[in-house]
Amino acid sequence: MASTGTPKQQTWEQQQSQVQKVKSSGVNMINGSPTDDYKEEEMTESALALFRAKEEEIERKKMEVRDRVQAYGPCRGSHSALGRHPRKQLKFMSWQELDALIDPMRKEVAVLRKKVDTVNRELKPLGQTCQKKEREYKEALETVNEKEKEKAQLVSKLMELVSESERLRMKKLEELSRNIETLH
Repeated sequence: MASTGTPKQQTWEQQQSQVQKVKSSGVNMINGSPTDDYKEEEMTESALALFRAKEEEIERKKMEVRDRVQAYGPCRGSHSALGRHPRKQLKFMSWQELDALIDPMRKEVAVLRKKVDTVNRELKPLGQTCQKKEREYKEALETVNEKEKEKAQLVSKLMELVSESERLRMKKLEELSRNIETLH
């Protein structure tokens, strides 16, 4: 999507696009297939890229404000009711506010990033174990199905043999019975 807007608009549009990617890349974890793992990893990377883009945007705006504050130059002019120069007061307040922008949640963000990384590292072998066990289960299920089929064929053959044996014995018994009657 090519945009002809200002750089701010383009950055905002890119961020919105990334947000949409993150939202629309929901993963169905029923089968735990490699495709789902790839989608989940892609979603995590998109979320991190979105975060980085927003961090860069905040840093860029912070630098713009810092440049504007510096552009005020030395203090001249009338004093305020508090006895300070208005420009000096503005500059002081602006520096304080800029320092406060150093991300008040930096520690929490760092802790959560570490937790996400840890969970990602734990997920990879767990996913591989799950896939291995799923393959083993499928192989075992296939073996069970083959044995069930073989058993059904053997039972069928056994029934045929038992029926044939009974028929032959009955025939032999009838023959013996007729021979005995003819002897009497």
